[in-house]
Amino acid sequence: MPQIHLDTARITWLHTPTLSVRTAARRIGVLLFDGFWLLGPGMVVEMFQSANELSSSRTGEEPPYEVQFLSMDGGSVASSSSARIWTDRIDVRFGSGFDVLFIAGGYGAHAAARDERLLGWLRSVQARTRAIETIGEGRLVLEAACPTGHDRLQMNRYPGGVASEATLSAANDRHDCARSALMFIKRDLGADIARSVADRVMPGMAATWVPLPAEGGTLSVAEKIRAAARWMEANCDRAVSVADAAQVAAMSERNFLRRFKHEMQVTPSDYLLQVRLRIACNFLTETELPVDKIARRSGTGNGDRLAKIFRKRMALSPTEYRARSRVANKA
Repeated sequence: MPQIHLDTARITWLHTPTLSVRTAARRIGVLLFDGFWLLGPGMVVEMFQSANELSSSRTGEEPPYEVQFLSMDGGSVASSSSARIWTDRIDVRFGSGFDVLFIAGGYGAHAAARDERLLGWLRSVQARTRAIETIGEGRLVLEAACPTGHDRLQMNRYPGGVASEATLSAANDRHDCARSALMFIKRDLGADIARSVADRVMPGMAATWVPLPAEGGTLSVAEKIRAAARWMEANCDRAVSVADAAQVAAMSERNFLRRFKHEMQVTPSDYLLQVRLRIACNFLTETELPVDKIARRSGTGNGDRLAKIFRKRMALSPTEYRARSRVANKA
């Protein structure tokens, strides 16, 4: 039986031993199971691997992405073509979630959608994962785990976008997951690197795939604002300015502020604060991390500032919120 060995020297792999350790790189997980379709996950990895190489060569900094293949029990997992991929076992190391989690497709998704252990893990990790993307039949797994929330979790919405899994061909699956990966790369690293990645991985497709906000006129105002909102959410653990978000939307700051308030019903600053508060609440409920670390991971600075935000918005301290939420969960 053939065995695939990926060049791990070219990919920054994620090996985080505890929840208290977080790297600066963005965490990309790819969930596999027996009978998965190989080309989709392979395309995802190639996209992020190329982004790592291009970004590092231009900036001289560490690669921006850490990519990890995962499975329920770890070890070698057989694809639908009998090729095998080595995976890490799902365990507590990944309890702090991912920036993006991809779920593979293939005929094995039908069995995976009935695996209660896998579904339970997916439910527990989704609250701490910024986006979950499915490849073809992988949607069945997400729907089984989160029957009411899968549309909110998925972000690959393109004009004329993804059809139901019953109508997707293998070629469309491959293109859709590539477009999805490109969307995140463009959001994180900018349009130039996203185009370079597309040209490297699938030459000739860059101009016809994901519309880039900087190209003006390809996206509606509402789509530009939503793209900027997603970018703010993805970067909420870092310093985010209105000028940066306006640039993502390809608007002047003044126009961006006015349009954002009209579209989202809140100012960009209030929206960002809501995102950070929601992330902090998830960490308080689901982990044992100290308040200072939660503040840093949620982008609120330090424990004192997070406490002030909690008292102003919720009339209680972060510690009190943690205690009350756990009592409520046990009830």
